[in-house]
Amino acid sequence: MSPILNTALRAARRAGSMMLRTANQIDAIRVDQKALNDFVSDVDREAEQILVEGILSAYPHHVIRSEEGGYFRAIKRGDEIEIVKQDNAPKNPDYEWIIDPLDGTTNYLHGHPQYAISMALRHRGVLTEALVFAPERNDLYLASRGEGATLNERRIRVSKRERLNEALIATGFPVVDHSVSDVYFAILQDMLTQTAGARREGSAALDLCNLAAGRFDGFFEFNLKPWDMAAGALIVQEAGGLVTDFQGEGNWLESGNICAGNAKMLAHLLRIIGAHTTAV
Repeated sequence: MSPILNTALRAARRAGSMMLRTANQIDAIRVDQKALNDFVSDVDREAEQILVEGILSAYPHHVIRSEEGGYFRAIKRGDEIEIVKQDNAPKNPDYEWIIDPLDGTTNYLHGHPQYAISMALRHRGVLTEALVFAPERNDLYLASRGEGATLNERRIRVSKRERLNEALIATGFPVVDHSVSDVYFAILQDMLTQTAGARREGSAALDLCNLAAGRFDGFFEFNLKPWDMAAGALIVQEAGGLVTDFQGEGNWLESGNICAGNAKMLAHLLRIIGAHTTAV
């Protein structure tokens, strides 16, 4: 494991321990609604603080982009390091973390164990490191560019399944932006009639990791944010999978529309998606 990932892991384990302790007191957690079906809790905020402090105390020249707090960076004042938050992106940072302190907040708040901490590092615009940690199962997914992907220190690979009618597909419903609902459900209808089934589990980061581990054969979702998919996508790529947007191009991180699987399965999914959309 790289020193950078080791630092991220220490912070993720601290945040995960906090989540497990707090899960026994869910009724006492303060929850705010950012938008329809989009929630943030004190657990999200505390986890974010743990992760930000853990990374920037070790790597003060890095920048962090977080779902809940915008951008964080460190300023050295003598021997002290002050962490500051800003709304706008720093200009061309060499090292930028993209983190989701709690991917699957709605699951967590309902006592459903499908949630995770998601952390990815970009170096000069290229994803190089990824960590996804699921505290309830103590599952740790790691990837470094060019070095493969692991689950709990064992190498993982995407499935070799090529026949669509044998495939299990993961997806996520459009719960915040409903403008694509009609297109999405038309695609899902075709998926359900042509595959072995589809699952919606409420955490894109874990959906992608399960794809990387061969538990799913394909994945697609509309309108995700970078922190939802950056870490999971690199883990899929390092497990031998492909990740594209809905046109089969590499614009998924910017567009938010993502499709993934092995080469054959990706082609099947893009064909179905393409039958319903040309410019989404």
